[in-house]
Amino acid sequence: MALGERKEAILKIIVNEYIAGAMPIASKDIAYNYNLKVSPATVRNDVAYLEEQDYVMRPHPSAGTMPTDKAYRHYVETLSWDVELPPIEQDLLYELLREAKEETEQWLKLAAVLLARFVRNVAVITLPKAPQCRFKRLDLVALQDFVALLILVLYEARVRQKILSFNKRITQDDLTMLANKLNSVYAGMTNSEILAKKTEFSPEERQVTACVVDTMATEDKLEHGKPFLEGLHLMLSQPEFAQNPRMLSLLELLEEGDWLGNIPRPELDKRELRIIIGKENPDEALQDLSLIIAEYGIPDKARGIVGVVGPKRMDYARAISSVNCLSSLLTESVAEYI
Repeated sequence: MALGERKEAILKIIVNEYIAGAMPIASKDIAYNYNLKVSPATVRNDVAYLEEQDYVMRPHPSAGTMPTDKAYRHYVETLSWDVELPPIEQDLLYELLREAKEETEQWLKLAAVLLARFVRNVAVITLPKAPQCRFKRLDLVALQDFVALLILVLYEARVRQKILSFNKRITQDDLTMLANKLNSVYAGMTNSEILAKKTEFSPEERQVTACVVDTMATEDKLEHGKPFLEGLHLMLSQPEFAQNPRMLSLLELLEEGDWLGNIPRPELDKRELRIIIGKENPDEALQDLSLIIAEYGIPDKARGIVGVVGPKRMDYARAISSVNCLSSLLTESVAEYI
């Protein structure tokens, strides 16, 4: 049901005022501070209608009104999701990422720090992950006569380490020769391709191969890459979190990173954002928050998540433009290195 031009204007005022100040706004303040060309009584009636339709609510009967989840949803649907960051901020992101992008984890962490500062809320970015990881190389380092450290390097900038115990004494020269042989055989292969490879191997080579296969299989089961989370202190400094009894469970959830697997993801090939508000969130601990999530990367090759988590009264236009810009820049970086 359409609200009508005046009620739309009043609802937008209430949302904008609450985003700016985190305080309910009284009908008389709307009437006196905004040139709506109607009487205060008319404004009160329109606000009462918005309350009946569950767009606004009062924290207690004598208070002004504040937006509901329905109001925020209505509000974000009226925004342009193609809005861009100011050029100076786009240039800052581009330059800082360009300087650091050879170290993938470094530039993703830096990107998360910048995004958190731009939106004054939590930023989360995950390492790009392929549907199936691919072998890049391995190194073997002697620790003791029978023990070695396996360092497995996968494409998409993932490194995993395992301790191996052999049944016979093995020198560093032996380990280096073994690693060189497996590197030449397995370069660029997926887990399934390694399993299908028929090669004559020594018992030690078979043992290392089994460890590689097991590690890669574990990686393939992961829903997303390693998350980088920044800006918790920025979000927690905001007034709605001062006395929130659910803060402990919220912090535990965000720091674990498992919640990302439950978030409906946007379609990478369509470059869509997904905005999830309040009770639209699947995790109860997130239902006081809004999330703005986008994917970056190359379809069917490597993809990651970039997003903002904050109070429902976040500056949506700012968050949308920041996530859009960073998603595009990260996609360009991924395209250069896969």
